[in-house]
Amino acid sequence: MRKDRQKPPTILFLCLGNICRSPLAEGAARTAFAAAGIDAVLDSAGTGDWHVGHPPDARAQAEARRRGVDISDLRARQLSPEDFRRFDLILAADMNNLRDARAIRPADATATLALMFDRVPGREGESVADPFYGDDDGFAATWDDVSAVASALVASSTSG
Repeated sequence: MRKDRQKPPTILFLCLGNICRSPLAEGAARTAFAAAGIDAVLDSAGTGDWHVGHPPDARAQAEARRRGVDISDLRARQLSPEDFRRFDLILAADMNNLRDARAIRPADATATLALMFDRVPGREGESVADPFYGDDDGFAATWDDVSAVASALVASSTSG
């Protein structure tokens, strides 16, 4: 629990189908925030709807497990206009997802919308590569990337 009693951060991770990058980011962030003793509301979603209700890709689950994190209970869902009021920060994996999120952002949105890497010094503007169509080692690289994002989010949450 945060010692300063501020409202916990609320962060939504966003990718295309919500079965690879964003559930890995959610898992990495849950682990990083818990290790830092920071309460946070964390979730993930996709801009597309074709995987709604499905668990993360088996390769994403395997990579998370290899890193000591279980994401098997997560289920894909699609980004909704309500998410822009529910979360303080919505972090997209790439420019296409950022563009798609901007297209449905309601006028009364309160969430800040940015790329995941915009929170990592020196990586601003970069995309988290989509490992879906590649080899299994792409999931390891994605885990490393989203872990860097999670660490940067924790650091910014503890720096006041």
